[in-house]
Amino acid sequence: MSDVDSGSDPDPSSAVPDAFGRAIRDHHRGERTEPLLHSDGAETTEHPIESFYFAPFDPSVGTNAWLVSHLQGPLLDLGAGTGRHALYFQERFETVAVEPSPALVETMRERGVADARAGDMFELRADFERDRFGSALLNGTHLGLVGSMRGLSAFLDDLAFVTRADGTAVVDCYDPEHPATAEILGYREDPTPGLAHRVMFFEYEGERDPVLQLRLFSPDRLREAAVGTGWTVTDVARGDDGYHYRAALSKRQ
Repeated sequence: MSDVDSGSDPDPSSAVPDAFGRAIRDHHRGERTEPLLHSDGAETTEHPIESFYFAPFDPSVGTNAWLVSHLQGPLLDLGAGTGRHALYFQERFETVAVEPSPALVETMRERGVADARAGDMFELRADFERDRFGSALLNGTHLGLVGSMRGLSAFLDDLAFVTRADGTAVVDCYDPEHPATAEILGYREDPTPGLAHRVMFFEYEGERDPVLQLRLFSPDRLREAAVGTGWTVTDVARGDDGYHYRAALSKRQ
């Protein structure tokens, strides 16, 4: 199966709310007049946009050099946001940036991302052929959308399908075993060691996105889920805060 049409446009008539994407697109265009609100129902804060989504990717900052060292082309950037990573990596090798938000796909294209596509991280086998990519990147903790350990294993299976035998991947998550993780907005405890939940939603100009129910996995739980999927966790890098981590995966040889 060949790739989905890279030139197709998102459907503007979609009934799915896109408050998060619209707020960021409006900010990019200088048209945002209201804050992007981030809430779990009990607590609401203003979500930062400029520093989170528009600061250029700098490989010398934090764990970014580590990130670069684990990726190769062609690269699949899943949940690519505003294209921060895609803009950097497309200068080095082919990069396909995928986003479910129509407004964010528009934003990426306006910012110069060469191959920005509307797509779903759970439709990889339908959208891409086997062995299509050398690496995959999921940066933004949306790995938690898999919902469960079984869902995580199924997603890693799909990711293995679209990456080569020598493929690599980098994902990120909040570590439930770090005490500071309990302080993030929307955190929910789980009695199972190494697991937790996060529940939250975004709101902009009176439009509210669907509630996001994310599963949080410790590095050990990620290793457990990877068994039998073709992947192994080869390295873990933590940010200065300690509770956010990136994990590098490679295909089992």
